Amino acid sequence: MRVIKRDGREVNYDRNKIAVAIQKANDEVDPIDRISEEKVEAIIASIENRGYETMQVEDIQDIIEQKLMQEKKFNLAKTYIIYRYSRELVRKANTTDESIMSLIQNSNKDVMEENSNKNAAIASTQRDLIAGEVSKDLTKRLLLPEKVSKAHEQGILHFHDADYFVQHIFNCCLINIKDMLDNGTVMNGKLIESPKSFQVACNVTTQIISSVASSQYGGQSVDVRHLGKYLRYTKNKYEKHYEESLGGTVSPEVIQKIVNDRVQDELRSGVQTIQYQINTLMTTNGQSPFVTLFLNLDPQDEYIEENAQIIEEILRQRLEGIKNEKGVYVTPAFPKLIYVLDEHNCLKGGKYDYITKLAVKCSAKRMYPDYISAKKMRENYEGNVFACMGCRSFLSPWKDENGEYKWEGRFNQGVVSLNLPQIGIIANGDEEKFWELMEERLALCFEALMCRHRALEGTLSDVSPIHWQYGAIARLKKGETIDKLLHNGYSTLSLGYIGLYEVTKLMTGVSQTDPKGTEFALKVMKRLRDATDTWKRNTGLGFAVYGTPAESLCYRFAEIDKKRFGSIPDITDKGYYTNSYHVDVREKIDAFSKFTFESQFQKISNGGCISYVEVPNMRHNLDALEELVKFIYDNIQYAEFNTKSDYCHVCGYDGEIELNDNLEWECPQCHNKDHAKMNVTRRTCGYLGENFWNVGKTKEIKSRVLHL
Repeated sequence: MRVIKRDGREVNYDRNKIAVAIQKANDEVDPIDRISEEKVEAIIASIENRGYETMQVEDIQDIIEQKLMQEKKFNLAKTYIIYRYSRELVRKANTTDESIMSLIQNSNKDVMEENSNKNAAIASTQRDLIAGEVSKDLTKRLLLPEKVSKAHEQGILHFHDADYFVQHIFNCCLINIKDMLDNGTVMNGKLIESPKSFQVACNVTTQIISSVASSQYGGQSVDVRHLGKYLRYTKNKYEKHYEESLGGTVSPEVIQKIVNDRVQDELRSGVQTIQYQINTLMTTNGQSPFVTLFLNLDPQDEYIEENAQIIEEILRQRLEGIKNEKGVYVTPAFPKLIYVLDEHNCLKGGKYDYITKLAVKCSAKRMYPDYISAKKMRENYEGNVFACMGCRSFLSPWKDENGEYKWEGRFNQGVVSLNLPQIGIIANGDEEKFWELMEERLALCFEALMCRHRALEGTLSDVSPIHWQYGAIARLKKGETIDKLLHNGYSTLSLGYIGLYEVTKLMTGVSQTDPKGTEFALKVMKRLRDATDTWKRNTGLGFAVYGTPAESLCYRFAEIDKKRFGSIPDITDKGYYTNSYHVDVREKIDAFSKFTFESQFQKISNGGCISYVEVPNMRHNLDALEELVKFIYDNIQYAEFNTKSDYCHVCGYDGEIELNDNLEWECPQCHNKDHAKMNVTRRTCGYLGENFWNVGKTKEIKSRVLHL
């Protein structure tokens, strides 16, 4: 017989557990109220003789209570019921004390390192994190079905939004910044009218970003092309002013020069406002706004020239950086930047190639921007190009009542991620068992996502006026529910996944880059996509597969599985799982091959995807980076560069640390030579020839640095 536990798991029947439970109750009552071992055996036999293949654990306990009552052992039955109830209380007990105290003491690493925009040492941030711990506790004990809660605890899946689940808060969105700027908005009960200049538009945009971030869980994205109109307003305003005040006294050329200088000055000030306010404003969540700026030179945009100026200035200021408390220029974490490559700027002789070259320099020094290929995106999204949300999840195509595609003003309801390696560990190479487990766990993910959806149903627009009433998402009436925005694919629900490399290795013995492994990996990915497509058809909700960029989750799943299954070579022994469909970081594969290989998985992962390559010494590698950027345009939808950057822990300098004439690493700012206080990645002469392109080809590189 199999026993179905409270969390939905099936386990083998164990008669000893019944005997132990009754005996514990026996020990609590007077001898006259106790039941004999023979009677205990008879109770157990009455359960077993029913001949059921499966029984619910609650049904077994009900039978025990009935049998004790029949034996007129009322005190014993009462004691057993109390024992059963006390066990239930233990399962439902408050679990926040330890986690909250560890937050206050700055020792809760899991929570402290989860979000890059939260400084967990600051009191205001701690308040938000404490609220999150309470929410997670209530979610686990009371709000989620026990089997979903248990699945999260056991690392079967990850319920991403538990720390905000008690509130009517969703995940991430694309702000409809065009509507809010053109038609005005309301913040804190005050009307904000449509701006009349670029500087004011930038200021209003940052206020919107902060207000939106205070009332949602995840990131947000803003398409900066909607600011182009306001830069033209500024230019027209200055032209009118100087023609009226200086016309007839100076030449038109002089007037135009003055106008251009004033416009350029306001452009710099406006962009600086965006950059500095995003990095200095704190939301009511005690964090910097998790915001992405979408830099897209749309050929259909009537303000494309103004937009080109704005993007160029954003990249210039990001390249310069922001001064930290020591006055050193550093790389700000936000806003994140995404730069769109199209025919006119893909480094093939286009009009705006000069901006792309600046973007490459910015990537080399400051890690951003990321890159989206308009060409590949149009192939995957019905001819459209649009921003991913701040969390890097993509919306599904959706048309309004006029048959027009709509992207801005839409959002993601929530995410649940599946632990693929754990399925492979349990299946142990048995494909039939693997697919059986996969179906069981996909059903669990669906139930968890439906919990996320149902929790938002009935939400009134009043809970966040900036989102629902004043344009960030919609312009609903006060007291109106948001339900129509949850259905018919307007918003999305994401099925994330971790560890395609590890599950492929477990089930086939090879990496997913091996043809045998590729076949299996694609089969897994297609099953995930088929599942979300089926859920979407059956419910009308916007389900999609999401290549979760959740680095902390890669460690959480691996840690859980190592404790449960032990150290498994190349699986749990690493301490992490590979993110989504990515090639394992230790594989010898060049950047071009990696992008080419991973692009096939991006097509399937329609709810979100990003691919990375690590490029050594990027600041000396601009030609190589430009080649990679050209390659991205033709081959992959969404990509980013990583590198290990230099950093001086004495003064905070994060520029290049070079060798001095005595062949010593020396910080150019504070002249620190203590190698232990520096993070220096260059250990060779920095030769950037063919060996960069072809990993594995040995090149003899001779220089003075090698003699170190």
